Amino acid sequence: MQVRKTEVAVVGLGAMGAAALYQLARRGVSAIGIDRFDPPHDQGSTHGETRVTRQAVGEGAQFVPLARRSHEIWREIERTTGATLLVTCGELLIGPEDSPAGLHQKPGFFRQTRAVAEQFGIAHEMMDRSALAARFPQFTSLSADDAGFFEPGGGFVHVERCVEVQLAEARRLGAEVLANTVATSVARANGGVRISTADGEILADQAIVAAGAWTAPLLGSPFDRLLRVTRQVLYWFEADEPALYGPDMCPAFIRMTGPGNEDMFYGVPTPAGAAGIKLGTEQFTDVTVADRVVREVAEPEIRTFYARHVAPFLRSISPRLIRAKTCLYTETADANFIIDRVPGNDRVHVISACSGHGFKHSAAIGEAVAARVVGDRTDVAEMLAPFALRW
Repeated sequence: MQVRKTEVAVVGLGAMGAAALYQLARRGVSAIGIDRFDPPHDQGSTHGETRVTRQAVGEGAQFVPLARRSHEIWREIERTTGATLLVTCGELLIGPEDSPAGLHQKPGFFRQTRAVAEQFGIAHEMMDRSALAARFPQFTSLSADDAGFFEPGGGFVHVERCVEVQLAEARRLGAEVLANTVATSVARANGGVRISTADGEILADQAIVAAGAWTAPLLGSPFDRLLRVTRQVLYWFEADEPALYGPDMCPAFIRMTGPGNEDMFYGVPTPAGAAGIKLGTEQFTDVTVADRVVREVAEPEIRTFYARHVAPFLRSISPRLIRAKTCLYTETADANFIIDRVPGNDRVHVISACSGHGFKHSAAIGEAVAARVVGDRTDVAEMLAPFALRW
């Protein structure tokens, strides 16, 4: 049986794990990253071409430093590698400003978004219904009390590209990546951590588990009680007027259409060279298991989504579907994050759940966890304090 030794092992190389491995390698730490698939891949939570990013994070002020630092890191990586990771086409929130509607289990999302922007001095613009209709003709059926919150520094990130580039940089800086390698256990061993796989063992001084929907099966209690996995669907529809939905004319957007958590949908403009407008919503009732999730998207799902969210509210979007993909959310009850040491084993650090809104924060989380692992008590590491495990 092969045994590898390293200072830090990272289990799971999606958004969080790739960022952590890259940041460890930047610090000269000996590190091995493993993933049960070949990242970037489409089996977990980090895929689907793009993700909305915004610095005015209506889910709570505790997230803002992470989002802002992530934007800085992506720009740093862009300068180093020449890759395009972050597109600041703006981000638009539409809905009644006084609505109780929430996003990611946080009520009053619109009002909180504006409050956070004002608290942190994040550039933004408020628009009434008339201004919205004039500036963004893509959006139809605007009600009299609909308002717009526009953040010019928001937009989207290229998710698979972010993972690919960070892993490539990690390798260049000396880290090892083991793809298609399943971690079957993470346990104490001789003052460190033993990670067992079908191909052998990894003995590490410390470990970071960023396994997303596989976190609870791998780590057990208390995560099997705290985390739930839900199935989400991403859709790409053909636009009859493609120019309307390119990043030159269309921001990334979130539209609140009612008072409930699921009375919303979001969209991402079509990146250069891509096809279709990406749209999605969120659901919190279809609980699943990572290895048994239904990957196929059925025709009735597609028709229902189009009829409920697309046809009434977006101009010139055809019912012709280009593709659809399933995605996994790993959530806590309050949609907060868990970023902490594992109870009873302070040499194992966990990053999960990310509750469906983690990618925009991932670059900074990777940096902060790497800082914590090496004992660097900087302001960056202090960003993690609000996400300590509470059980």
